Amino acid sequence: MSQIISIDYPEFLANSMRLSKDDFGKEIKVSALVKLFEMGKISSGTAAKVLKISRIEFLDLLEKYNVGFLNSDNLKQDLENA
Repeated sequence: MSQIISIDYPEFLANSMRLSKDDFGKEIKVSALVKLFEMGKISSGTAAKVLKISRIEFLDLLEKYNVGFLNSDNLKQDLENA
């Protein structure tokens, strides 16, 4: 089962990033999952599953957001969810 989150934002925000409406929505989704992972709220596997990519692809994606994945909290959570 899926849930939908609606976010109001000014049109100029997506335009300032030179993104279409759809691409902006994808960027918000990815950046939210990356931040949740960084905060230790979700595992890399969970984030990857939501994004429908492999865990390795998600870990590679973290570099784009300057987020490391080798901290003890994330590793512990990933091992528990493996």
